[in-house]
Amino acid sequence: MTIEHPYLMFLGDAADQLAAKTAAGVAHWRPEWCLGQFRLPDCHADLGLPDMTLEEAQQAGVKTLILGVANRGGVISESWIAVLDEALDRGFDIASGLHNKVADIPAIADKAAGLGRQIFDVRHPNRSFDVASGKKRSGKRLLTVGTDCSVGKMYASLALEKEMRARGMPADFRATGQTGIFIAGDGISVDAVVADFISGSVEWLAPENEPEHWDLIEGQGSLFHASFAGVTMGLIHGSQPDALVMCHEPTRPHMRGLPDYKLPDLELCISRNVEAARLTNPNATCIGVAINTAAMGEEEALAYLKETERALGLPTQDPVRQGVDRLVDNLPA
Repeated sequence: MTIEHPYLMFLGDAADQLAAKTAAGVAHWRPEWCLGQFRLPDCHADLGLPDMTLEEAQQAGVKTLILGVANRGGVISESWIAVLDEALDRGFDIASGLHNKVADIPAIADKAAGLGRQIFDVRHPNRSFDVASGKKRSGKRLLTVGTDCSVGKMYASLALEKEMRARGMPADFRATGQTGIFIAGDGISVDAVVADFISGSVEWLAPENEPEHWDLIEGQGSLFHASFAGVTMGLIHGSQPDALVMCHEPTRPHMRGLPDYKLPDLELCISRNVEAARLTNPNATCIGVAINTAAMGEEEALAYLKETERALGLPTQDPVRQGVDRLVDNLPA
């Protein structure tokens, strides 16, 4: 899929700022694509973008209405239907990261087809994939992996892309989740790919390339998460990563959603991920650690980063507080 920009970010009736985290991620990383936001009267989220009507967005040149809000169950509210209908009339495509599909609303799907508009339900792949071959391919690839879910793998991948491009290095972020797809404009939501084809979908997402080109592949889940280790393994094998960056959030009392599972030891986690990666790339190595210290004060965070780097012998940075320059410095030649 290729989603056209610029975007109008639809926040609907978001109950709070967290409910608009998908839209917030897109606005942070692609501000030049996000011309405005559309909010219903009872919306309690704000991206700081200009509030626009659909007519104003049309006049501004918007191409796609992004459903950047998440609610319980990922449902499409009845109050949104009229907005989607008018958006199609005004020439917009519609892109959604919700579990429920916009394309399953008959009136909206029929109108989109009649007007030649596209509907992107990015959680649901719109093509089939081959089973992975495991054959070596040209180009270079970096995969972000994690000790847990939601520890900053997407953010680290995008920060690496930004730093590498600033240095003139050929590099592209490869999205594997709905927010990342909106940021990149295309990608695969790998958690919705049938298990046998996950590695093959990643081979498709990051194919052969020029020898010095880097694909920065957004990681998902964790090898140590009892619920989501399968998708992580598929990503590792399909990526054939030359480099891994381990992502970690150190203040959690347990794995996300699993109170009976403690966070894994960082050194063990790195070792197991490298071991798994060497099935399809015998030269895979971990080049650094990205720590999410958002829950720590400045002094505590800097001390933790310093001690972790000393203990592991790897460059260790918080991409938000410090950037990722030393991680890029440590990439294999």
